[in-house]
Amino acid sequence: MIKPFENPIYITRPIMPDYEDLASRIQSLYDSRMLTNLGPYHQKLEEKLQEFLQVAYLSLFNNATIGLITALKALDLPFVSEVITTPFTFAATPHAIVWNGLKPVFCDIEPKTMTIDPEKIEAHITSNTSAILGVHVYGFPCKVDQISDISIAHNLKVMYDGAHAFSTKIDQESICSYGDITVLSFHATKLFHTLEGGALVYNDHSLHKKVKNLRNFGIQDEFKVTDIGINGKMNEVQAMFGLLNLSLVREEQNKRKLIADIYRNRLTVHDAIHIPEMPECTTDSLQYFPILIEDHRDLVYKVLREYNIHARKYFYPPCTDYDCYQHLGSRESLPVTYDIADKVLCLPFYGSLGYENANIICDVIEIALNKAS
Repeated sequence: MIKPFENPIYITRPIMPDYEDLASRIQSLYDSRMLTNLGPYHQKLEEKLQEFLQVAYLSLFNNATIGLITALKALDLPFVSEVITTPFTFAATPHAIVWNGLKPVFCDIEPKTMTIDPEKIEAHITSNTSAILGVHVYGFPCKVDQISDISIAHNLKVMYDGAHAFSTKIDQESICSYGDITVLSFHATKLFHTLEGGALVYNDHSLHKKVKNLRNFGIQDEFKVTDIGINGKMNEVQAMFGLLNLSLVREEQNKRKLIADIYRNRLTVHDAIHIPEMPECTTDSLQYFPILIEDHRDLVYKVLREYNIHARKYFYPPCTDYDCYQHLGSRESLPVTYDIADKVLCLPFYGSLGYENANIICDVIEIALNKAS
């Protein structure tokens, strides 16, 4: 008989560096008193991440939301213009648009990748549209080539929310190589983290100069400020944590692959469950493990919680159900978004979950489905 877990099994568990390694680095901060303002750990982490991700330019931020806000500012979009995005995302995505004095226009998603549907983007383009902001949901890449064609045809900027897409590749090329700019999240819930944190990634040197300027209040030197910037700098403790964690990412991904195999082998036998598959030639970042459950998602969620297993209805509800965005979309205008949101469940997914616990989670899902039948 399966008993509830004594301690909660959450959707994720952050990787942590060796405590002794961390303590020795902390001592260097006490010795130098250099805690922030683009110190040596900050500079080293930027270099290491550029190398790890194989990208041209990368600028660290204290969190991904500030990075999103700064990215939109750096693209110099006309005030009150429209940005086409998806409501199947975290609240920060549309919030960053509005904080820049822009208007989000919500486009439906396509069912296989759960990302913005290029076939439906052009219907939303008006003379007031300035950009497309796609979201690489769960690390599934947007259809970047189609979006690029649309942006060229209509002279639009393209930005990607890659919060779930750290190390995702298409044909061995970083997902961050597409569009004008990509934001990554290094929050503690992510595969790679710096406690809190994020980064902007891009290819244009002039954009690099603009982003660095905006990240530090627009300050050029002790006497000169040239831009209306923000404080987006990552501090030295975050950067130090990130440097240590970066060496753990590959091992964590290998462990997650084994957990993913258990889920796929155990759950694909159920007609009620569909497991979305990455497109061909795509390298999965292994950030989340979403499944789609026909009809019985809420029951499965409830039974898992009874066993102290904290799966997430992620993203449910869509942003268009939030009070601040209800006037911008509905179930009728975004049918695929709402269909996926009603079915999706992200399962606990981290390396230290272990085979036994992953199998128990599958056992509990089977118990829930048996109750439903």
